[in-house]
Amino acid sequence: MTHTATSARPDGDAIFLALRDEILTGIHQPGTPMREVALAQRFGVSRTPVREALSRLQQERLLERVHRGLRVPQIDPQQVIQIYDMRILLEQEAAAQAARARQFTDLMRLDALVERDRALVDPDDHTRITTNLEFHAAVWACTHNPVLQDLLERLSTHLVHAPKSTLSTDNRWDAALDEHERLVRAIEDQDEQTARTIAREHMETARRLRLQLLRKTALQQPAADPKRSR
Repeated sequence: MTHTATSARPDGDAIFLALRDEILTGIHQPGTPMREVALAQRFGVSRTPVREALSRLQQERLLERVHRGLRVPQIDPQQVIQIYDMRILLEQEAAAQAARARQFTDLMRLDALVERDRALVDPDDHTRITTNLEFHAAVWACTHNPVLQDLLERLSTHLVHAPKSTLSTDNRWDAALDEHERLVRAIEDQDEQTARTIAREHMETARRLRLQLLRKTALQQPAADPKRSR
């Protein structure tokens, strides 16, 4: 989005949130450089708020410093799996707490998100990532537990999607929506154990698919030259 001279210029916080969302939803792939001058021109601001935003992104480990500046970090397979392992633990706890603490307005929000996602026709990868994040955040909100919400939000910032979302693998999108709907019904029924089980299996499937994608990416990497390793 290009900001004109007549529009309100974003501050460092707004730039941080915009770039954070773009990184988390895969718009900026691993290895993408983040340059102050280009971003200042894009947002129509000086380099100061851009520098502030980039510093915060680096603190959240959404950017890494290399010899030429800052870039979106490359994928670390071991760290990705560790993140999924923690997500499995926290997501099932969040589902159980949501079933216990949900309110009527929470259920309205969840039902609306499921209905919206069902109506999407062949959404692209970015849309699938964005809508999925919104649904999970809505489940976390149902817990009315700010500590748990904060932990899950912080953890999700480390799960940079590459090369694509697991939701774009085979028929995973439709299956995931079925699981979302089943989870909403368990939360509505205040069935903590069923909600916990659905959430755990949902994330375990995502972990398995991510492993498959990581292996596929590894196989596509060029083999090391044996002469150079001597």
